[in-house]
Amino acid sequence: MTDNPRVPLVLISGLAPGPNADLAERLRLAEAGTAVVHHDLRQIHSGVVRRRIRLGDRDQLTVLELAHGCVSCTLREDLLPLLRKLSRMPQVRRIVVRLDEAMEPEPVSWALHNVLVGERPVIEDVDLRAVLTVVDCAGWLADSTGDDTLAERDLLASPEDERTVAQVALSQVEFADLLVLAGAATDAWSAAKASAVLDRVAPSIPRVELSSVDGKTVLDAVPADARRGEVTDMHGPLLRGQPPLHTDCGIGLLTFTSQRPFHPERLHDAIDVLLDGVVRTRGRLWVASQPDMALWIESAGGGLGVGHAGPWLAAPDGPDWAAVSPERRTLASLRWDPLFGDRAQELVVVTDQATPDEIEAALNGALLTEEELAAGEQEWLRYPDPFGEWHEEPCEDTETDPEKHDVNASNRKDETQ
Repeated sequence: MTDNPRVPLVLISGLAPGPNADLAERLRLAEAGTAVVHHDLRQIHSGVVRRRIRLGDRDQLTVLELAHGCVSCTLREDLLPLLRKLSRMPQVRRIVVRLDEAMEPEPVSWALHNVLVGERPVIEDVDLRAVLTVVDCAGWLADSTGDDTLAERDLLASPEDERTVAQVALSQVEFADLLVLAGAATDAWSAAKASAVLDRVAPSIPRVELSSVDGKTVLDAVPADARRGEVTDMHGPLLRGQPPLHTDCGIGLLTFTSQRPFHPERLHDAIDVLLDGVVRTRGRLWVASQPDMALWIESAGGGLGVGHAGPWLAAPDGPDWAAVSPERRTLASLRWDPLFGDRAQELVVVTDQATPDEIEAALNGALLTEEELAAGEQEWLRYPDPFGEWHEEPCEDTETDPEKHDVNASNRKDETQ
């Protein structure tokens, strides 16, 4: 750590470029010495990124040509070194990074903490004060519940980007410290339904109206216990805060738990239930054919991914208890099984048109039967396993993309494509 004080940093994310720029400008004008950085990725498929820096009277636009057009390259080759450079300029008192619409703030935060620039991560130069996510009220509900891909909306963050708009929309609000609502919904029903979704996917995150945002005081609305860039612990709580348990505007919440493993092929067949009439799925899986490795599942819209979340505490190569978070130790202690340890299923599903009973029945049907359970792990290892290190739906018989492979939970946070 350097002796110089770290420069405050604010990240702005959201799918609507106009309101995002409006919020960034309010912050810039509110405090002298605020530098606003924005990377436009709309031509990244050609290896071109347009970077704009605004600081005082300076308004500089630079065209960057990258050897491989992707968000990872933009972060490593330009944004992270730029943040260090700006933090050392005496005239810079604060940095605001307005992320491209296709970027999720969590991988950026991971890079700040873990990617070395020289011999040190950039988080030693900047102090991440808040992640602000702008919610465009006119279109966010359709974005978060639809099946459009980023490619269909011309929002690719790399030529290989296969994410859905819903995946990005929900990831942006879930990682926020403050939601900034822009504009108005098209009708009262859409407004109420969007609010019901936000209540369940981001229950602890306060909301303010962009029209009333004061750039000098907006960060005062960020709660004292906000995550401020803390990367998701895949073995921690699945929801921050206390979401409503009742159904509202057709939006419900299902928590699925079991201390019995999934049969890999039946789970693969059952996954479709999480792609139709479901807003969001997040959680940990215990698959019989991979008894020592926890799997992490996320779905939104028509997109779903399953990746490694690191070994269970009970696994032979599992982490030491002292090395994991207090929350993980507490959860493991409460559910510890004499034979299987902390292995368990735990999913949170935010439903829309699908009924919780339908989802629960499909997932229960994918669990091992009593006979299969009694056969033991050596028999489980013989099951055909459609889940590799990274599995995506829709499932295609193509070679696995090596950049989607998860070696462990932390590596996944470095995926910015």
